[in-house]
This record gives sequence, C-alpha cells and structure tokens, in this order.
Amino acid sequence: MWMNILWFVIGLLIGAVIGFFVCRKVMTSYLKKNPPINEEMIKALMLQMGRKPNQKQINQIMKQMNKFN
Repeated sequence: MWMNILWFVIGLLIGAVIGFFVCRKVMTSYLKKNPPINEEMIKALMLQMGRKPNQKQINQIMKQMNKFN
C-alpha cells in the first residue's frame, strides 16, 4: 500500500516538473512569435501622451522592452 502511494507521489512530481518545462517552452515560443507590444503600439501610446516620437526613441524603447524578455 505504501509503495503505491510512493509511486503515485513520485509520478505526480515528475509530471509537474515536465509540465512546467513544456509550458515554459511553449510560452516563450508564443511570445517570440506574437510579442505583447510592437513599434506601432509604442508610437500610438506616445502620440496619445502628446509627444511626437522619432524612430530613435522608438528603437530605444524597443531595446529596453527586449532586454527584459
């Protein structure tokens, strides 16, 4: 009886670890294909704040965003 419980707990832990790494891999590939923010969004946000951004400013913001990924 104790062996069955032990095998169940071991299987559950192994499944959780494998599931975590698979989920992390899927999410990182999804975020690379579909980034949460792009240059057009940054430009629109800056225009809404009343600033006219140039390409250098947009590139700086994109570098900062990519640094955290």
